[in-house]
Amino acid sequence: MNLPELTAQITAMGEKGFRAKQMYEWMHRKLCAGFDEMTNISSAFREKCKEGFTFTTLKVLERLESAIDGTNKFLFELADGNVIESVLMRYHHGNSVCISSQAGCRMGCRFCASTLNGLARNLTPAEMLEQIYQIQKISGERVSNIVVMGTGEPLDNYDNLIRFLHMISDENGLNISQRNITVSTCGLAEKIHQLAEEGLGVNLALSLHAPNDEARQKIMPIAKKYTISQVLKEFDYYFAKTGRRLTFEYSLVAGVNDSKEQAEELSALVRGKNCLINLIPVNEVKEREFKRSCSENIQNFKNILEKNRINVTIRREMGSDINAACGQLRKSYTDRKKEQEVTRA
Repeated sequence: MNLPELTAQITAMGEKGFRAKQMYEWMHRKLCAGFDEMTNISSAFREKCKEGFTFTTLKVLERLESAIDGTNKFLFELADGNVIESVLMRYHHGNSVCISSQAGCRMGCRFCASTLNGLARNLTPAEMLEQIYQIQKISGERVSNIVVMGTGEPLDNYDNLIRFLHMISDENGLNISQRNITVSTCGLAEKIHQLAEEGLGVNLALSLHAPNDEARQKIMPIAKKYTISQVLKEFDYYFAKTGRRLTFEYSLVAGVNDSKEQAEELSALVRGKNCLINLIPVNEVKEREFKRSCSENIQNFKNILEKNRINVTIRREMGSDINAACGQLRKSYTDRKKEQEVTRA
């Protein structure tokens, strides 16, 4: 619930409206783990709340910390037994948390571990918020940037995503600036248009991964529904409405999308746009056949984009020693659990 909804609910239960503000602060600023921690609320009303409300908390199943760069990867268990993962990345400009928006994914991108077992369900706004709250409590450090780029397609969970974005940037909560939030999508064109109309100031990133439809369809099934021109038209609309610079994610796969010709084609595709190309050496997944491009090809690809005056970076690898790539920890956990169940049977 947002604060107005909570206030209406609390007053309907016969309590003073200011109690809702106190409770909201406990949940979204002090990041409490349950009603019992709300010490300025009467014990009688706390018991009443326990009977009438579900308080969402996540259980930490695993926490891995990189010895290389301090990146933390968390595996959380939801109330129904589903598991999700989140990543804390430390940069000189502050701490960034990458969160999941779904348990699993149905987009089917061929280089991604997140989609191997399909979609279990959407996450609620509370479950998205709780990933950040848990990480901030456990680390004892302020989260300043959020990337909705973990397991799942955020725009496939649209209504819950929008509520989450409003609540995480609410001045009554953690009040994280929308300019410090990035939402990544594989390109659901009509949802991008809808997001542009929301009046939000979040950044938008497109998982592009190919410079033409033919190549993109071999990597991403969603490309069979939406052409690159359709998606880029909506990205241009998003920029026109928000003024936020666009990011195009491009995972480099050896022999698939990393040639010099494809770099030139990509340059022509985005020329004139206020955008950044984020080159990502693909994370190899044992169930997938794709291999990462060699260092020489990655650098050549970057050089061609720069020659064509395209803003480009090569994503810094974070947590390479803890399998910090999206979906890997969740997949290994679910596989182990299945093996244990078979053994017990």
